[in-house]
Amino acid sequence: MSDYPALAQFSARLGYKLDTFQITACERLEEGRSVLVAAPTGSGKTTVAEFAVYLARRERDARIFYTAPIKALSNQKFHELCAEYGEDEVGLLTGDTNIRGDAPIVVMTTEVLRNMIYAESEALHDLAFVVLDEVHYLGDRFRGAVWEEIILHLPREVRLVSLSATVSNAEEFGDWMHAVRGDTDVVLSEHRPVPLYQHVLTSKDLLPLYVGEDGGLVARGRLNPELRMLEGRGSRGNREGGRGRSSEYGAGGGRNHHDRSHSARGQHGRNQHGRNQYDQNQRSRGRAPVRTKRVSRADIARALDETELLPAIVFVFSRNGCDQAVRQCLYDGIRLTTREERDEIRKVALAEIADMSDEERRVLGVSEWIAGLERGIAAHHAGLLPAFKTVVEQLFQRRLVKLVYATETLALGINMPARAVAIERLDKFNGEERVALTSGEYTQLTGRAGRRGIDTEGHAIVVWNDGVELESLAHLAGARSFPVKSSFRPTANMTVNLLQRMNFEVARDTLELSFAQFQTDRAVVDQARELRAEQESLASYDAAAARAHGSDRKRWEDRARKLRRKVERGRRQIASRTGTIARTFERVVEELLQLEYLEGAAGEPEVTPWGELLRRIYGDRDLLVAECLRHDAFRGLDAAGLAAMCCVLSYEPRRDDDIEPRLPGGAAFAAAHDRVLDTWVQLDDLAERHRLPRTEMPHAGLASTMHAWSRGISIERLLEDTGIGAGDFVRWSKQTIDLLDQIAQACEAGVRAELDEDRLGDLARLAREAKRSIRRGIVEASSSS
Repeated sequence: MSDYPALAQFSARLGYKLDTFQITACERLEEGRSVLVAAPTGSGKTTVAEFAVYLARRERDARIFYTAPIKALSNQKFHELCAEYGEDEVGLLTGDTNIRGDAPIVVMTTEVLRNMIYAESEALHDLAFVVLDEVHYLGDRFRGAVWEEIILHLPREVRLVSLSATVSNAEEFGDWMHAVRGDTDVVLSEHRPVPLYQHVLTSKDLLPLYVGEDGGLVARGRLNPELRMLEGRGSRGNREGGRGRSSEYGAGGGRNHHDRSHSARGQHGRNQHGRNQYDQNQRSRGRAPVRTKRVSRADIARALDETELLPAIVFVFSRNGCDQAVRQCLYDGIRLTTREERDEIRKVALAEIADMSDEERRVLGVSEWIAGLERGIAAHHAGLLPAFKTVVEQLFQRRLVKLVYATETLALGINMPARAVAIERLDKFNGEERVALTSGEYTQLTGRAGRRGIDTEGHAIVVWNDGVELESLAHLAGARSFPVKSSFRPTANMTVNLLQRMNFEVARDTLELSFAQFQTDRAVVDQARELRAEQESLASYDAAAARAHGSDRKRWEDRARKLRRKVERGRRQIASRTGTIARTFERVVEELLQLEYLEGAAGEPEVTPWGELLRRIYGDRDLLVAECLRHDAFRGLDAAGLAAMCCVLSYEPRRDDDIEPRLPGGAAFAAAHDRVLDTWVQLDDLAERHRLPRTEMPHAGLASTMHAWSRGISIERLLEDTGIGAGDFVRWSKQTIDLLDQIAQACEAGVRAELDEDRLGDLARLAREAKRSIRRGIVEASSSS
């Protein structure tokens, strides 16, 4: 490392030796290049990001932004960096939280950075690095476009540190980043520093999925013949109507040959008597039982404890299932903690909820929650109050809570190191049907097991049921990576932001640089990049011709004419090849011209004052919100009514929600709601005519709830009356606050543009009043969670 003094100093501070991929990535950063690091979960990718922070702090007046896909990750990274560099050096921006935004190190969500880029914030001027953590989120169909917008529009001199899970098309991803941003190196590692062993938990034993030649535990190898026998007996019995040997088989013909598989000794709770009776009835008819005994959630806890695989995460693909699992463990007397640990757990939990009233504690089920924590067991899902999730995460990190039943949201990079991960089922309900887990989902879930510097090995466990197919499981376990597929498409907000910064042709050609277009036709990206450079040259030729006279002028005009023909020829070639992104952009432009957010000819549109207002509205319903502001759809609403209406416009029910739309009382809200729906219908028809994606109809499921909260109803009564989870209510309150904030800023922009100044000024003030009215109580307490 003698040629890399910063890296030598940085590595000397660490308590461990850097791996080859970490060294390579850090060297590229010190050389002044950007990097895309793709490596397995838990391999130490964040060390590369920490080196970028170190480099930024060595450079005078240089700043670094650390972005994360979700607020929970942003909060976690913020606290880690504060502990490392001091609170004065680190800021946090997550939309609803603004802490030291001018600090040299700022943690933020990706949406915040995208908005800063479009606003041409001064904070970008001295920016040296941006860390894009979990950059494979670029493939997310709802939010993935934000990552592409950042990569495309961030100033070229800013170096990117992009961190990704192991994706199978990392080279393609890296090639695209190099094409659009310049010097970018791809650093790949498939080595997992902590080996991951695969298992299957049956009703009586924990069996390895793979075994070596000597029958011992291996990370890869041949499928365990004992599992093949179990699969064969279960499926054969079902096919043949009960013929065959008993499938209460656990270890079967023998014990496991490794120390991680202990017998559960048949101690699996209350269902045992009923199952035994069923087996006895089957035998009395001369049949062997054909169903495998179900492994309960309490059985899972017991087995993990007996095999010394705690702390562990059990993924259960429903919120209710997670909560029920904790209750089952309590009822079955599971206890995983010592008295000293229980005392510390209670101390931490009570400190976090110290400001809650007795009534709040009652309605939030604090007693049962703490009872589970004290036994070392907890649930973790999006429906929990953020404070509860924070406590669970802290206690799990300290290995005081030993077992967490969680939904897959926990696999999104939150730092909760586990020795083992168990997956209850290999399929999940998507709102319409049960679908099998993909290899990418399986990789993300099991990647939480075994963390570097903490564990020497990790263990992935699938809970056996008669629907498990070993070949499918082996495929999931053997697939170490998954592809990232772009979900990028131009939107109304994106279009006006682009056209405010550049002309139509440059904006269209910029969109041709997207990863979506790159994947459609890799060659067109290089061509579009050349075209963009030629357009810049053409602009300089035209400027030179305008300044010149006589013959240093005829010569420039000839050059410009020749280059203009070349540019047009290149544009036709690109359009003839694919041009799908560009054509979508053109359709959005036509739509916005018709709605008067743009004006002028289709090839030379300019952003109107109403387009300036649209620039401040983000989200799937950007155009609907802007149209409502423009046509005064919210007239007659008070602060509570506006809060409720913004909840209508931001709320997206989960697919398995059965919440019926409930409007607040009063004619004013009903009339405003009708105007909003009428506007949505008109925009939906317009999108269909322009062959553009259509948005879901606004849903009033939480309108009455938000209205009541804004008017001062207590959280106890609200939760009891509605049955909604506290965490869900807080989350949608934050979404509502975010939209209210956007409306206030958009209206203020409209006032500056002299658009209906009195009305928009009043609406901006009303939006801020509505924001204050719902940012109280547990919503306010959760504002930084």
